[in-house]
Amino acid sequence: MKKVLLIILALLVVAGLVTFMVVKAQSGYTTVLTGKVVRQDLATVVSGTGQIKPKTYVNVGATSFGRITHLDVKEGDHVKRGQILARVENVQPTANVDAQQAMISSSKTDVASFLAAEKTAEANVEHAKADLEQKQLDWTRAKSLYEQQLIAKQDFDAKKAAYDLAVATLNQSNAAVVQARAQTESAKSKVTNNQATLRSNIDALDKTVSVAPFDGIVTNLPVREGETVVVGIQNAEGSTLMTLADMSVITAEVKVDETDIVNIQIGQPADITVDALPGRTFKGHVTLVGDQAILRSTGIATSQSTTGTEEAKDFKVVITLDVPDDALRPGLSTTAKITTAHKPSVLTIPIQALTNHVPETFDAKGKVIPVSAPASGSKPPAPVQGVFVVKEQKGQKPRAVFVPVKTGITGATDIEVTSGAIEGQEIVTGPFKTLRGLKGGALLKRDEAKPTPSTPAS
Repeated sequence: MKKVLLIILALLVVAGLVTFMVVKAQSGYTTVLTGKVVRQDLATVVSGTGQIKPKTYVNVGATSFGRITHLDVKEGDHVKRGQILARVENVQPTANVDAQQAMISSSKTDVASFLAAEKTAEANVEHAKADLEQKQLDWTRAKSLYEQQLIAKQDFDAKKAAYDLAVATLNQSNAAVVQARAQTESAKSKVTNNQATLRSNIDALDKTVSVAPFDGIVTNLPVREGETVVVGIQNAEGSTLMTLADMSVITAEVKVDETDIVNIQIGQPADITVDALPGRTFKGHVTLVGDQAILRSTGIATSQSTTGTEEAKDFKVVITLDVPDDALRPGLSTTAKITTAHKPSVLTIPIQALTNHVPETFDAKGKVIPVSAPASGSKPPAPVQGVFVVKEQKGQKPRAVFVPVKTGITGATDIEVTSGAIEGQEIVTGPFKTLRGLKGGALLKRDEAKPTPSTPAS
């Protein structure tokens, strides 16, 4: 029994010594996560959420008051330009057209009658002229005979009266011609007026039939046959029969955070995903970048808001899909990932490896030279952006050395390094709390349990 106890005691002593030696060996070391400076394609992506919308759509409103007698389409139907969509009762407009056509026929008959009267009047003028010419000859001859006292004064006066009557008759016939022509022009004006009224009546009749203004799909049909619709007047909105969308050009209208909108430009490529179509990605490009900020809480433009409360804002961005798809429907929720910058084969590091630090200086043995106190009135050195590089010389433990770097575009998890880093260089990537307090020259111990390799940006 004593031997067993002695063996157990000896094992405990050995374990304690081993633990002590391990702790002592690890004292003064900082456990860190490391990664590599790698070369890869890098893209800066801005995300936005919104919905699918057709580029062109129209609310087909009622153009005539009345009851819907026919609905020739249903929601989801594809229609062609000029196709009849709906009909409203047209008894009164049809009657107006028929009555007006009858009035035009009557007016044209009147015109024909007045033209005939005009011809008659013109013939009477010609007859009056001939009669006047004869009476003038008779009067001239009678005048000569009367001067020679060959006829009685009674006969001379009769010839003179006949001549004067012929002159009056000609004047009367000329006046009749003028009157007949005036009546003809009046009748023609009535025909023109009736024809204009007929065009108005036909237009009113045509408005009882709604037709498709372009090829598209019926996306909303809020009315039913038998309902009464009204036409909008002034500020009163009229009845909407249906919404027609042209799905030949499809867009994704998304909202982008105000901090990202400055990087978005027209023409940039984008990947569109739709919640209702998982696993599918649609390609597109930016075609519109909104200039007006939209309040996130209310969805109205800041120029229309009367509140002075500061809050998060978004901007509207419209992305046109390169290839329309029949599976897409207006209103489907969508997410757009817009590539605002892309560089192939650039040096990158994980974003979390970046830190701000005051660079240290080292002596020939690799030890940190203490920074002397700044002179009175002078400012201490400012921290700069950089990374901690893992320096491991032969026969020595790895140490952290701060190296300033310059950066370029930012990806989802990595950032471009334009200077200060070398491909394949090992750098400290975390943990974040350790990285913030890390000093140049510190001994490092790699955390093998949690490697953080750099992953290519999507």
